Amino acid sequence: MMKPGWTLVIHGGAGMMTRDTISAAQDTGARAGLTAALDAGSAVLANGGAALDAVEAAVRVLEDDPHFNAGRGAALTYEGVAELDAAIMEGSARTAGAVAGVTATRHPVTLARAVMEQSSHVLLGGEGADLFSREHGLEQADQAWFVLPERRRQLDELKARGAQSFDVDMKYGTVGAVARDERGHVAAATSTGGVTGKRWGRIGDSPLIGAGTYADDRAGAVSATGSGEYFIRAGVAHEICARARLAGESLRVAAERVMDDVRMLGGRGGVIVAGPDGTALWSFNTAGMYRGSATADGERRIAIYGDE
Repeated sequence: MMKPGWTLVIHGGAGMMTRDTISAAQDTGARAGLTAALDAGSAVLANGGAALDAVEAAVRVLEDDPHFNAGRGAALTYEGVAELDAAIMEGSARTAGAVAGVTATRHPVTLARAVMEQSSHVLLGGEGADLFSREHGLEQADQAWFVLPERRRQLDELKARGAQSFDVDMKYGTVGAVARDERGHVAAATSTGGVTGKRWGRIGDSPLIGAGTYADDRAGAVSATGSGEYFIRAGVAHEICARARLAGESLRVAAERVMDDVRMLGGRGGVIVAGPDGTALWSFNTAGMYRGSATADGERRIAIYGDE
């Protein structure tokens, strides 16, 4: 049994993050963003705060950071619009909130939490979610805040290649956080802009409870990133927790076996996991993953590439 104390793990996406594909500026910027997110979440936990508050705080920082695909700097739809998805869940009562296809809330993860705490629903989408956000006084932002010239360039490049959707290089990713607080409760949060060139209101795994986001004090908390369609089909986040809770597997073994299953289906990506016993880990089947972790013992780690 690991000694008690808080743990926090964050990610900024998994994909073709190699020293050949990531520029020095992107490397430096991404590490700074991950550090800032760890600082925000750690401050909550170090002051005895709840895991739920910590994961929201960490993800809000990443949503404002243009180095990642969530909030500001999100990937654009085929029509050039930022449509944002997010989810949040806490493990004690397994309450959850999520939004999909929102276009005007600065922090989609906070909107997801509002859905969880201020409505009788779990998942709201599109115009309804945007209306709910306005009615509940959440901070709004226009498309000029979310859309960056680099993301427009990426969309134009995809269209020029004749591709219909998906950025196969996956150099910019979904963001997420999982945590265990001093009381042993866990929580997870995930936020994304989806994939470049997505069409027809496509929704990935991030806002789907049990696929890209899940938390259960009996097992752990999971946030996923990668090729969402495969994570949905495998029910990744819930599957990891179920294997730990029902099959008695360690969270490490459960995560690696589920990621192996995703790979066999043809999917790529990764997960971060926090356990109620203090376990904190990540597992990915891609070249790299923007990731970081911090603990009550003062241990801190930031990494991008697979060999770190």
